[in-house]
Amino acid sequence: MLNAVSLTFPDGSVREYDAAMTGAGLAESISKSLAKKAVAYAIDGTVRDLSDPLGKSGKVEIVTRDDPRALELIRHDTAHVLAEAVQELWPGTQVTIGPVIENGFYYDFARNEPFTPDDFPVIEKKMREIIARNKPFTREVWSRDRAKKVFADKGERYKLELIDAIPEDQDLKIYAQGDWFDLCRGPHMASTGQIGSAFKLMKVAGAYWRGDSNNPMLTRIYGTAWADQAQLEAYQMMLEEAEKRDHRKIGREMDLFHFQEEGPGVVFWHAKGWKMFQNLVNYMRRRLDEQGYQEVNAPQVLDKSLWETSGHWGWYRDAMFKVTVAGDDTDDDRVFALKPMNCPGHVQIFKHGLKSYRDLPVKLAEFGNVHRYEPSGALHGLMRVRGFTQDDAHIFCTEEQLAAECLRINDLILSTYADFGFEEVSVKLSTRPDKRVGTDEAWDHAEAIMGSVLETIRTRSGNRIKTSINPGEGAFYGPKFEYVLKDAIGREWQCGTTQVDFNLPERFGAFYIGSDSEKKQPVMVHRAICGSMERFLGILIEHYSGHFPLWFAPLQVVVATITSDADGYATEVVARLKAAGLLAEADLRNEKINYKVREHSLAKVPVILVCGKREAEEQTVNMRRLGSRDQESLGLDQAIAQLTEEAITPDRRRKRAA
Repeated sequence: MLNAVSLTFPDGSVREYDAAMTGAGLAESISKSLAKKAVAYAIDGTVRDLSDPLGKSGKVEIVTRDDPRALELIRHDTAHVLAEAVQELWPGTQVTIGPVIENGFYYDFARNEPFTPDDFPVIEKKMREIIARNKPFTREVWSRDRAKKVFADKGERYKLELIDAIPEDQDLKIYAQGDWFDLCRGPHMASTGQIGSAFKLMKVAGAYWRGDSNNPMLTRIYGTAWADQAQLEAYQMMLEEAEKRDHRKIGREMDLFHFQEEGPGVVFWHAKGWKMFQNLVNYMRRRLDEQGYQEVNAPQVLDKSLWETSGHWGWYRDAMFKVTVAGDDTDDDRVFALKPMNCPGHVQIFKHGLKSYRDLPVKLAEFGNVHRYEPSGALHGLMRVRGFTQDDAHIFCTEEQLAAECLRINDLILSTYADFGFEEVSVKLSTRPDKRVGTDEAWDHAEAIMGSVLETIRTRSGNRIKTSINPGEGAFYGPKFEYVLKDAIGREWQCGTTQVDFNLPERFGAFYIGSDSEKKQPVMVHRAICGSMERFLGILIEHYSGHFPLWFAPLQVVVATITSDADGYATEVVARLKAAGLLAEADLRNEKINYKVREHSLAKVPVILVCGKREAEEQTVNMRRLGSRDQESLGLDQAIAQLTEEAITPDRRRKRAA
């Protein structure tokens, strides 16, 4: 073969093929049954259309419909079918963009009358008709002039803007399914019939064209699509459960916090919610103390010159809040910024005073309140806010110490998650992005170290911790680990990070004196465990559905009376509980006991101790647990001892056992 390529298969075998052979031809050459199952193929991890010629040598894989990578193709293809269905049903509707998102897809439409969920049944019916036609996805490369003329003739003015935004050096691809076509990068499966029937339209929302409020408002239709009906039903059940666990709903029931328009994106913490917040902070403080961190506090407002030096003013200015003097009669016209992160302040603290290699590693931690601008439409309870607290830390160390410090951070992160009931965790190494600072040699060195640490994490856990690589997803200043935890209903949350930074120490001239008495630049490691403390609390509320373990509950025990004869005894019981270190309150209201129990159960109080005249005489209590109808009669001393033991925090329990 004159134009032969060498392909390496998953089993390690290597064969030569004609470079012009397509992915479909390759699958056919392996087996007819594989060709029937194939929906795409991949070379060196890049998924391609089956109609694409091989073109180059590399590692090859045939992607079948049950391959996890096929799910993105299913969703992408379903988005195209949605757009075709809408234009068949409502001619004149303009289609704009329709990307794949987590768990599904959306498509934005321009139409005089917005769509509503009432339109979904007829749209879904038309989508099933299109899928049943089983038309092949075909691709052509058009010139810009041709594409602009065709879309202009169709009245698709948004497509004209998209064409203008595509760089001149990139092909302009048009994908068709039968007579309907769209501007698209691809790839797609072989035909619409491979999509299947496991899809559902979920909701509509308004969306400004290109996210700019100065542009027209479009209608966005969200959908979900899965490989089979069982997966779709499981996802729908998860959504129902997630709705029950919504932290905003539970926050109201437990009287933890609220939001209001005068403070968009910032939390108004109520007493119980603030108690929970402080419980989390105090737990983290104890964990940091175990690891030799020094807690510091950097200023909230700093001159913009510092942020210019750090690079944040150039990179992240649109997400920062600018601060100036409010009064008119002032000679101070400097511009300040509310800090969006703690790192530059920690570099200043590290620089204050000469450091020797013997002082390293220096570990600076801060529960720093930071502010970042988020569009109002993106705000979502505790999960997406404008003002939040980072459990931030920065480790200044030598290159020789880097691997060991990353492993110590890993152990701290994993044990923290385990204490809060998160056992299923994955770690992803994000490598160098296209736009970055630092030399290739520095990146090579840092990625090699972190790659070795990642392998150690995997093997030391007995493969329990899943690890993977995210190519090109690192920060502009260095590679990073991302810690993703799975909650009680299977949702994944990215929380912790470990990031290596070449940028800030150099920009601010940070140094230490090495063993050779020369100035050396430290390695700076950014580390967060919860990330945003507010968001982590939101995750915890939904993970536990408000049924917190006793050690973390903001109110652990309510002592409720059956009759007023027991008021004095109930007050005594609360005093004993508080003396034992438990968070307790008395409910002495003149209400029926069933009403009291129901009310405190709704507020997710873990333990209710019921006291009547008999209990007062016998020095006993009736204990009811949240979520259980059973009750247990215990002597007061026994109940207090049992609850006190149960309320010991996991970190203190470990220390006691050591």
